[in-house]
Amino acid sequence: MGRAVAIPPGTSAASWSLACSTSSSWTEISSGDPKVPVLYHVERTRTGASFSVRSVRALQHGRPIFICQASFQLVQPSPIQHQFCMPAVPPPEELLDYETLIDQYLRDPNLQEKYRIGLNQIAAQDVPIEIKPVALPTLSQLQNAEPKRMFWVRARGYIGEGDFKMHCCVAAYISDYAFLGTALLPHQEHCKVHFMASLDHSMWFHAPFRADHWMLYECESPWAGGSRGLVRGQLWRRDGVLAVSCAQEGVIRVKPQVSGSKL
Repeated sequence: MGRAVAIPPGTSAASWSLACSTSSSWTEISSGDPKVPVLYHVERTRTGASFSVRSVRALQHGRPIFICQASFQLVQPSPIQHQFCMPAVPPPEELLDYETLIDQYLRDPNLQEKYRIGLNQIAAQDVPIEIKPVALPTLSQLQNAEPKRMFWVRARGYIGEGDFKMHCCVAAYISDYAFLGTALLPHQEHCKVHFMASLDHSMWFHAPFRADHWMLYECESPWAGGSRGLVRGQLWRRDGVLAVSCAQEGVIRVKPQVSGSKL
């Protein structure tokens, strides 16, 4: 997904350095194979004086696995400007990252085995982003919660200031990580995930940002039904500027939790 956002230079009349108001959306057609190279086919859909559109198809074995449409805009002055206020949350320096939290949970001798197995699987993953949840998850007892959550996120390592295109690619990766799971928060007491996957994903880039600096990822799910869930997100810079908005719909198939009681 992040690679598809990296439209090759020269395929758009609008420079990435000027594309502060870029929107892109993609639809997953079929599951990809991580062992097979992906061929990206870029088509000039539209080239205008202010806006340009490019369509990207990701191909494996000659068949599309997903399609992406990216829109670029040249910077233009506008007297109409507003945004919501960034939520008031503790700074990332005062919060624990996922690795530290998982280590603390695994040290608990009373941790249930099913949670221990899941946490070890998460710890074994090589995730290229740092994540610090604003509210600490509770493992002792799963409880239904409001479908909202917030994380501080940033890329691991240094990206640099010069390549805004790379920061957009990393933001696309960040925006998809654990995003759809927000729709499960009101149902985790009674349901166990059987299958979950993204159907489509949209992003709107509002302002310059650096993906290797801490940003607040605010996620919410306004609706779920019909084995689908809808989630919306906003990436805030630390100075309160809304940098990116995103939305995703995905398929969610669950199994009812089996009660320990026979009554």
